[in-house]
Amino acid sequence: MTRPPLLSLDDALPQLLAQARALTGVQSVSTFEADGRVLAQDVTAALQVPPQDNSSMDGYAIRVADCAQEGAVLRVTQRIPAGTHGTQLHAGEAARIFTGAPIPPGADAVVMQEDCEALEGDQVKVNKAVPVGQWIRRSGEDVTRGATVLSKGTRLSPAELGLAASIGLAQLQVSARPRVALFSTGDELVMPGDVAPEAMLAGAIYNSNRFFLRAMLQRLGCEVTDLGIVPDKRDATIAALRDAAQHHDLILTSGGVSVGEEDHIKPAVESLGELNLWQLAIKPGKPFAYGKVNRDGGACHFMGLPGNPVSSFVTFLLLVRPFVLALQGVTKTDIARTDMTAHFDWPRADKRREFLRVKRNAQGSLDLFPNQSSGVLTSAVWGDGVVDNPAGQTISKGDTVRFISFAEWLA
Repeated sequence: MTRPPLLSLDDALPQLLAQARALTGVQSVSTFEADGRVLAQDVTAALQVPPQDNSSMDGYAIRVADCAQEGAVLRVTQRIPAGTHGTQLHAGEAARIFTGAPIPPGADAVVMQEDCEALEGDQVKVNKAVPVGQWIRRSGEDVTRGATVLSKGTRLSPAELGLAASIGLAQLQVSARPRVALFSTGDELVMPGDVAPEAMLAGAIYNSNRFFLRAMLQRLGCEVTDLGIVPDKRDATIAALRDAAQHHDLILTSGGVSVGEEDHIKPAVESLGELNLWQLAIKPGKPFAYGKVNRDGGACHFMGLPGNPVSSFVTFLLLVRPFVLALQGVTKTDIARTDMTAHFDWPRADKRREFLRVKRNAQGSLDLFPNQSSGVLTSAVWGDGVVDNPAGQTISKGDTVRFISFAEWLA
């Protein structure tokens, strides 16, 4: 049988994302509960932030004309804590003011208290010359009224939630969570807890993929239905796919996407819909399947990941992650690559694009995990990320390489 040609990641990903139409459902959620969700509409400010000029220091609000030279002595006529308003400041006067308090009318600068000296009675001595505007936060310098402060398609993080709260939003309109059906295929798979290690049969392995795939889907905001392990039988695979398609936006499987006689995912999906992608020029992760499973009124997306743990882990991050984000309307799904120095040699160039598990060292360069096999999940636990190494490229110690951080990838 003739194998299909390898498809590069740069060609595969745009084709994949072109299928990821944003889901139409919108939910209103508390800003407190919106971390990780995706905005379904622009957020526009109905007020200025700060709402008025205010002090960025504890000190004294003054008129610069009164403090043209060091040593000016002023009479303190008022005290303005945050949350209150002062009155008109006249010539020769100062106002005791605290961080966040509004600047009183007539004042045009603030002197921090460390530059002042309290004198007898109600007087204060300003020990430095003061420029106009010193230590004043201007109204609207953070947010101006009418400005779009957060755009539709933004994936919300703690900073965005704080910004939304700063303009008074207790609720946010966000995209619906993708509904994802997750199952594994393979008669060799055993769930942790079902069989003790000492009782494992020859050829049996614990199902690790199910755990990290579920966790990564949930981190991306998905509602995950865990459908367990499907036997390596075509009729069982077809039944599982048909049932899962009815109430989910995406079916994600692990294992069964190669071309062996016991790999039934490909013919099962084709019998129920279509399969578009198959062999990718990446390592780890060559076998990958994308398709659609027909259902009443439409189709459910399907993705099949390889069974080897690191292949499944890396392929998820490269392909499933951006797809799931696109389903939620995220406009930026790519991950930054940072130039770093390799502290290792990689003399074996591969015809496929490689994602090598590495770790930052004390010198600020990257060490390589010694075993890059697609079955060695300890490499992903040990590593801080991967080197994105182009096809046909060797690496020598001291070379500049492209690094992708797991911390950003898994956020």
